Amino acid sequence: MLALARLPLRVLYVLADAIYLLTYYVIGYRRRVVLENLRNSFPEKSAAQIQQIAKEFYRHFAEVIVETLKLAVLTPAELKERVYFSNPEVLEKWFHKGRTVLGLSSHAGNWEWVLTSGATWLSASADGVYKPLSNPFFESFMYRLRTRTGAKLIPMRDTLRNLIRNRDQVRVVSLLSDQAAGPEDQPYWTTFMNQESGFYTSADRLAAQFHYPVVYVSIRRKARGYYEIVLTELYDGDAPLAPGTFPITDSFVRHLERDIRLFPNDYLWTHRRWKHKRVKQ
Repeated sequence: MLALARLPLRVLYVLADAIYLLTYYVIGYRRRVVLENLRNSFPEKSAAQIQQIAKEFYRHFAEVIVETLKLAVLTPAELKERVYFSNPEVLEKWFHKGRTVLGLSSHAGNWEWVLTSGATWLSASADGVYKPLSNPFFESFMYRLRTRTGAKLIPMRDTLRNLIRNRDQVRVVSLLSDQAAGPEDQPYWTTFMNQESGFYTSADRLAAQFHYPVVYVSIRRKARGYYEIVLTELYDGDAPLAPGTFPITDSFVRHLERDIRLFPNDYLWTHRRWKHKRVKQ
């Protein structure tokens, strides 16, 4: 894999074109899931429009695969050229006050480049909560990719322990907040992309417990291999949060839906986001 990663990105994009043809036309990787997700999310679009979004998604997905592989050899300077933080001051103002910030991101754009590029742009540590892979080889490989620019990873099961132990550390802690939460997770239910959806409420609970400011992280593809990150403050860490309400999660959902509607090709439609249904009381 390292030998492949050393190839120039322009060559890897030729490989991405082949991956696109293979996954969409030959294997049909999760094509039924993708098309169902798109039809339910965009009922106003025609069959031809849905098909076009699906094709563009698979092309983008293939590019994300080779771009993630390229992390094995990209230098911090090269990554910084390819991922531009348009307004890092949204985070920096909190770092200067000695505050830790929660960053809420999603499976949009190239999500693997968000944390790694943050480590090159920001004055404080960029840490990310993640779920370790079950395969030891791929877990070791992906761990090296995700941390080689200086980012740090927090296993999901250790999140609370890590936050308590490092509560005085100035950093951004990133959460991929669009994961599908089931009824057993006591999710926040809301309408998202025209469908009833359950969301984890970790952001609200952690912000209330630790008084963390919260920022929405939008990653937007500008061209092949180039992205822009735009930050939006969702919560200042000080305003009261009423028990049993989830305004931060709801704000995240609204911002994410706006981004998906603006850039539908760039969201991870293979993800079975709507597999859980609300249990009727």
